[in-house]
Amino acid sequence: MVNFLIICVAFILLIGLLIAEKRGNPKWILTFKTPLSVLFATTAIIQPHPVPAYYYAVFAGLIWGLAGDVCLAIPGNMAFRAGLVAFLVGHILYIVAFVSLTESAQWLTAAHLFIAAVSVGIFSWLHPHLGKMLIPVVLYIIVISVMLAAAWVAFLNPVLNWTGACFVFIGALCFYVSDILVARNKFIASQFVNRLIGLPLYYAGQFLIAFSVGMIR
Repeated sequence: MVNFLIICVAFILLIGLLIAEKRGNPKWILTFKTPLSVLFATTAIIQPHPVPAYYYAVFAGLIWGLAGDVCLAIPGNMAFRAGLVAFLVGHILYIVAFVSLTESAQWLTAAHLFIAAVSVGIFSWLHPHLGKMLIPVVLYIIVISVMLAAAWVAFLNPVLNWTGACFVFIGALCFYVSDILVARNKFIASQFVNRLIGLPLYYAGQFLIAFSVGMIR
């Protein structure tokens, strides 16, 4: 029941956020984005924690995601760079969390090769537009790719609860795709469609990962 209420409140806040983004109102963007991001961190807290190490790493990653959300809601390159660093730390914490769920050596599969190929393609697409952001973006692409790869290995672990493992991988995949849309908005074309698709994917990813702490075992 509590989780259902969380989803309902998150949906309402997300609709408000998308309207604020469409209107380009920074004040209202922060008004909706901040409680929505606080909600995914709160979601992890109120779940059962059958694997404490996984919970602590995920919760720390969610907090850094919250910080990144606030930074990206503030106009300007400095705020964008701060948000990039916050999400980079968050992704590293997710890598730690997902690796803690792996008990196999399945780190070289066709899916991993596909992830690597897609990431190289994304870099090639962004490269002409990066300028001074080249190195930070390359580092970020590497980290999010490893994060998604680690989520896939966790998904392949037969010891884990299947639903929880699905939440981990689908959540990581949603986050990965949403980051592509953030990059498109920043470096290729600043259009509302990037946020219209990217924000629901991003929050779906964060909430799925937050819910996974209670059902991974």
